Amino acid sequence: MSSGAAAAVRTSKTDRAADAPYAGLVTRALAFAIDAAVIDGAALLVVAVVALASTVLYIPDDLKTVLLAIGAGAYVIWGTGYFVSFWATDGRTLGNRVMYIRVAPAGPGKLGYRRAVLRFVGLVVAVLPLLLGLVPILFNDRRRGLQDRVADTVVVHDPDRRAPRPGARHATASRQLR
Repeated sequence: MSSGAAAAVRTSKTDRAADAPYAGLVTRALAFAIDAAVIDGAALLVVAVVALASTVLYIPDDLKTVLLAIGAGAYVIWGTGYFVSFWATDGRTLGNRVMYIRVAPAGPGKLGYRRAVLRFVGLVVAVLPLLLGLVPILFNDRRRGLQDRVADTVVVHDPDRRAPRPGARHATASRQLR
C-alpha cells in the first residue's frame, strides 16, 4: 500500500472533528461547571491544609498578607494551567470528558499551547462583559463563541468518546457473536 493510500485510510482527530456535531451552550456550560468544581475542590484542599498548618505555626500579620497574595496568584496560575494544559494536549478537560465534548481546531493544524492560551484569554474576555461573548454560541451554526473565534477552534461532540446508546450492543461484542 502506498503512503498516500495509507494516509487516506487513517483519519485524524481533526478529520473526525469536522464530521462531528458541534456542542451547544448547555453542554459546554455543564462541562465548565464540572471543571470549576475540580479547580475549586483542589484549591479548597490546599486552603484547608494551609489553614491547619497556620493554626500550629505562628505567622505574623504582614506575612499572612503576603501568603494570601501568593495563594491568590497560585489559584490563578492553577486555573489557567488547568484549561490550557488540557486543551493543548488532548482538547478535553475533565468536564469535557464527562460531557463527551472536545475542543478542536476549526481548520487544519494542531490545537497546541498557542491556541490554548489564546482560547483562554478569549474566554476571559468573553465572560467579563456579562457573558456577552458567549451569546454567539446560541446563534452561530458552528456554535462558536468569542474564545473560539480568537483561537480558531470549535467544540464538538467527541466521536471517539461517545457513550453508547442504552440497549445498544458494543461493536466489539457484536463482532464476537459472528
